[in-house]
Amino acid sequence: MQAITYQRYGPPDVLELREVDAPAVGDDQVLVRVHAAGVNPADWHYLLGTPYLVRLIAGLRRPKRQILGFDMAGRVEAVGREVTRFRPGDDVFGEVGGAYAEFVACREDRLVIKPAGVSYEQAAAVPVAALTALQGLRDRGRIEAGHHVLINGASGGVGTFAVQIAKTFGATVTAVCSARNVELVHTLGADTVLDYTQTDFTAGDDRFDLILDAVGNHPLRACRRVMNADATYVAVGATTGDWIGPLTHLLRVRLASFGGNGRMVSMLAKSTPADLHVLAELLESGAVAAVIDRVVPLADAAEALRHQGEGHAQGKTVISVAPSVATGATTDGSA
Repeated sequence: MQAITYQRYGPPDVLELREVDAPAVGDDQVLVRVHAAGVNPADWHYLLGTPYLVRLIAGLRRPKRQILGFDMAGRVEAVGREVTRFRPGDDVFGEVGGAYAEFVACREDRLVIKPAGVSYEQAAAVPVAALTALQGLRDRGRIEAGHHVLINGASGGVGTFAVQIAKTFGATVTAVCSARNVELVHTLGADTVLDYTQTDFTAGDDRFDLILDAVGNHPLRACRRVMNADATYVAVGATTGDWIGPLTHLLRVRLASFGGNGRMVSMLAKSTPADLHVLAELLESGAVAAVIDRVVPLADAAEALRHQGEGHAQGKTVISVAPSVATGATTDGSA
């Protein structure tokens, strides 16, 4: 099979499109022909090997897993004898390691059925970012109907899903993004959209019941100033450095949780079948749609990673691995 591989850490130039062996399928595994793979910040960090803490997981001197990618959508080709939830021909999506390849093998609890009216590209854009948004708002943020929610970084992968998911809970949403993304974020349902180059949300008079921060570019004391007494601040992302990257910000959040009004928490999303089913239902109902900045072929994965690394994508970048089958869904990011 064809796959995007890398033998050493470095810029996108180290990526190679190569012929490699297709994965073997264990008794408890599903073999999926990948049609599309989503690009995430995690892929960029695994490519560069920075922050260096990543190498404790990925390999100290060189990557142990040489195929990138976590988000994917495709069609089941074969199943192990212990698999009960899927059969060949099922269209699925989920969070699976090694998605930048024509085939992946994984446990069945990493997948759910893809809604028929949702394209492979749309579905592949969902898992990591939408799980982060859902769990950040619902589990860590304890969102309720009527809450005034602020989403910082509303035009990125997590942010575009967070705006839409917050609205499904009946929240009033204030979204923060750059000027070029204001119109897009309005179309996602945000009640108020702030251009961060013109307005500092921490200096305003509005108070929030929940802040979901995918950027981490404001002092925590400033964020706390605009939180209601029982509000929650949830850190789901931050700017990075070479050593421990976003952990610096997440540690600050942990320390800040010991004083002042409200709760301050951080999180990493966890893929669960139950939450993937929730996302599938939201996609099927049309309440949530992936915003896709661009779709590129597998051979251009390096360009997709470079675009991700620049940090200015609207929503998600998606890699097309196999020719898409028309499903009636759009893949241009409209919502």
